[in-house]
Amino acid sequence: QVQLVESGGGLVQPGGSLRLSCAASGNIFSIGAMAWYRQAPGKQRELIAIIDNAGTTGYSDFVKGRFTISRDNAKNTVYLQMNSLKPEDTAVYYCWANGVSNYWGQGTQVTVSS
Repeated sequence: QVQLVESGGGLVQPGGSLRLSCAASGNIFSIGAMAWYRQAPGKQRELIAIIDNAGTTGYSDFVKGRFTISRDNAKNTVYLQMNSLKPEDTAVYYCWANGVSNYWGQGTQVTVSS
């Protein structure tokens, strides 16, 4: 089993920045790719960015140039640096990891509002 705990969410003004963290514990040696998803009220959960063990990344078009995913394997942590935040980025942000199974964190709320 793998446990994922997100942190770093909160309220930020449009144009501001936040950095989300996701710490993994448990059977961490089984973890391959990790990713960030988000889900806004009334919408489906959507992929934001993904990173594999080698550090190769991929992004959805709607965050390219604004968000950056990174990973510290020594700390078993994946990060999401979010810049130039917009009100439409308001959502619950979830961490995901692929191992023996697929694992999800509990989510952290990000609200972008003036």
